[in-house]
Amino acid sequence: MMEWLDTHVLWWHWVVFGLVLVIGELLTGTFLLLGIGIAAVLVGLLGWLFPMSFTAELMLWSAAALGVVIVWYRSMRRASETDSGQSAYRVDTPGTVVEAIHPPQRGKVLFDEPVLGNREWPAFADTDIEQGARVRIIEVSGQLIKVEEI
Repeated sequence: MMEWLDTHVLWWHWVVFGLVLVIGELLTGTFLLLGIGIAAVLVGLLGWLFPMSFTAELMLWSAAALGVVIVWYRSMRRASETDSGQSAYRVDTPGTVVEAIHPPQRGKVLFDEPVLGNREWPAFADTDIEQGARVRIIEVSGQLIKVEEI
């Protein structure tokens, strides 16, 4: 079988295969097929410049496609990482108590920077904190923010 592929699969087959994948990318919008298609086109061009066996072309394309998938996965993973909505989001942001906090009752804090789109938030603490005191966020717990006095 491999002998047949060595004689019948030519460099331009790789180029056509790559272009089909690139066109298929237009239908999916994932950018994954784009990289794999470009890898196939490059294998076709290298096969034209430096004739090689189908096995070598297949190995080269597999390595290039795997490289594209790894790079794409890592870049997408990095791009989607965010602290927004997480318990560590905006920890250490300072603010001023505008309504005293007396556990277990909540108070209100006006933060120096917006936290999740708002500057004033209900807050709770482990100790009493009087109005006007400076505090910092130590934890975000759902819709509540835990603070401590600075």
